Amino acid sequence: MLSVSPALRRAQSSFASGAGFLAVASIGIPTIETVAAQKRDLDLWAAAERDPQDYDPVVERTRAHYATLVGVAPDRVAAGSQTSVFAALVAAAVPAGATVLCVDGDFSSIMFPFLQRAGITVVTAPLDGFADAITDDTWLVVFSLIQSSSGVVADVPAIRSAAAAHGAYTFCDVTQAAGVYPVDASLFDVTVCHTYKWLCSPRGVALMTLSPSFGELLTPLNAGWYAGDNVWQSCYGPSMELARDARRFDVSPAWPAWIGAEPAIRMFSELDINEVWAYTSGLGDQLCDALGIPQQHQAIVTWADPDRTDLGKLIAAGIRASGRAGRLRASFHIWNDEMDVAAVVAALRA
Repeated sequence: MLSVSPALRRAQSSFASGAGFLAVASIGIPTIETVAAQKRDLDLWAAAERDPQDYDPVVERTRAHYATLVGVAPDRVAAGSQTSVFAALVAAAVPAGATVLCVDGDFSSIMFPFLQRAGITVVTAPLDGFADAITDDTWLVVFSLIQSSSGVVADVPAIRSAAAAHGAYTFCDVTQAAGVYPVDASLFDVTVCHTYKWLCSPRGVALMTLSPSFGELLTPLNAGWYAGDNVWQSCYGPSMELARDARRFDVSPAWPAWIGAEPAIRMFSELDINEVWAYTSGLGDQLCDALGIPQQHQAIVTWADPDRTDLGKLIAAGIRASGRAGRLRASFHIWNDEMDVAAVVAALRA
């Protein structure tokens, strides 16, 4: 039986349901508070009692909660809606003739924007030994902290050490990590995160962190009124005074999504994420033991399922999981427990 602190127990009780849901790597489920907040927002909107400026404090509180979660100051966090949009800003900053190194099979949102850039070279290497592929020609190293398809955690110390030795910048996608695995965004020049997975937020809330020096390399190509130093005095051009910190890269928020994201991200920012990882990866190892496969020490457990036979068995048993790259992907979050492990084993043996 995995031990659980009172704080984690309270967080577990924040979900109305989650039994049999092993698909958080695809989409999270909302907290009770998130659902209530969004319903209240909808009621206020329907009653003509909403003003756009009502949402500004919500965005700023959410930005601050996320900053706490990933270990940086709020002024280093930009708010947006999609990771690929942030990745495109970074891709636009790559100098002509430079080389960008990506992981073979990494998520397309952090690879495709670079592949669209003319005049640069994009090379890939396997995650295993990825740091060895960094050379003096590498301008930027792009990788996910946790791989979407396999749940494997990147060797951050090795990657950072090699990047520093060769003078390369680092770009880390923490979408599959933030909320379940400890993230220190200060270790990287830029990070991106979409919060609708492990942070259990509505889709449409993405965040980017920037080191001060790397931020100076980016051009705020998506600048709109919300990137202004004073948002509500930035609605009309041509005069333009952008925010001096990471807010100059903000994209105007999808308001209802941020209403739902605030309580969820606040909750995770108050948890001991080391405990969350120990709990979720512990469930993953229990499943590995029960299936007779090597322990993976991951919250995302995968095994070969090329024809999706095992996935079909789980779906038939009412268990939500997913299939990626020819493998079954079962992902555990804080609402799961040992009963979910037993249910998976029973379904596969049926």
